[in-house]
Amino acid sequence: MKKCGFVSLVGRPNVGKSTLLNNLLGLKLAITSDKAGTTRNVIQGIYNDCDSQIIFVDTPGIHKPTHKLGNLLNKKAYQNTTGVDVILFLVDASSGIGKGDLFILEKLKKEDSPIFLLLNKIDRMEKEKILQVIDSAKDLYDFAEIIPISAQNGDNKESLLKCIKAYLEEQDEIYDEEELTNVSTRFIMGEIVREKVLRLTRNEIPHAVSCYVESYEEEDDIVHIQVLIVVDRDNLKKILIGKGGSMLKEIGTLARCDMEAFLGKKVFLSTYVKTLKNWRDEEKYFVELGLREEDE
Repeated sequence: MKKCGFVSLVGRPNVGKSTLLNNLLGLKLAITSDKAGTTRNVIQGIYNDCDSQIIFVDTPGIHKPTHKLGNLLNKKAYQNTTGVDVILFLVDASSGIGKGDLFILEKLKKEDSPIFLLLNKIDRMEKEKILQVIDSAKDLYDFAEIIPISAQNGDNKESLLKCIKAYLEEQDEIYDEEELTNVSTRFIMGEIVREKVLRLTRNEIPHAVSCYVESYEEEDDIVHIQVLIVVDRDNLKKILIGKGGSMLKEIGTLARCDMEAFLGKKVFLSTYVKTLKNWRDEEKYFVELGLREEDE
């Protein structure tokens, strides 16, 4: 029997939830970028050691929605704070606890789960400033724990894991030890390509861009992957292809490196871009291809 349970990571966009998940797991499972809305799916990362199994649930950043996708992402995030064993509420301590953080906190107060306040990005702060933020946070709510961390550098990672275990019950393992996540390898490969799109195109391409693995063929030491990148306007398609295919080539080169690191095999990757001008067209297209496995 091990200490087992579910732990949700919650907070505004770009506070470091996915970066923390990757650091805790010791592998890159969730993609990261400086664009709001990068995390669009609820991804579970399964942490195992000799005495515990912790299922970390990475949720989309909660924000003021300006479109249907934003409302959907907020709904997904809130749904995954109910019934978990611990809630990790991340804030960017380097910029202070703002109105958006306080709005989320008011929602979290309705949950029965213990709430840890994680003050992230302390690697950018002086020690005196960190102590000031901790003191001010104590007046906001009776947090189960307040832990300063650096999701990027792993500062206080072991202390965080130790605190989480103290709130978990001993029980049979929920997943087999060899399982890493609840999402498919195909999904992760598509997300890797989407990450490169967001990073290389900056603000030129909206975060609603989608990437789907159309084919995935694995041999002994080689994997052949074909990824479709979907945008809703022809001008965005031109940006993603670039002059003489230069942008698409760079996206593919960077994505292939991450794929090989994740899979431990050589990857032959091909990518192409398609314009689908509305979601109905997209839904019909992917249902026909049999690619609508994950809820986007």
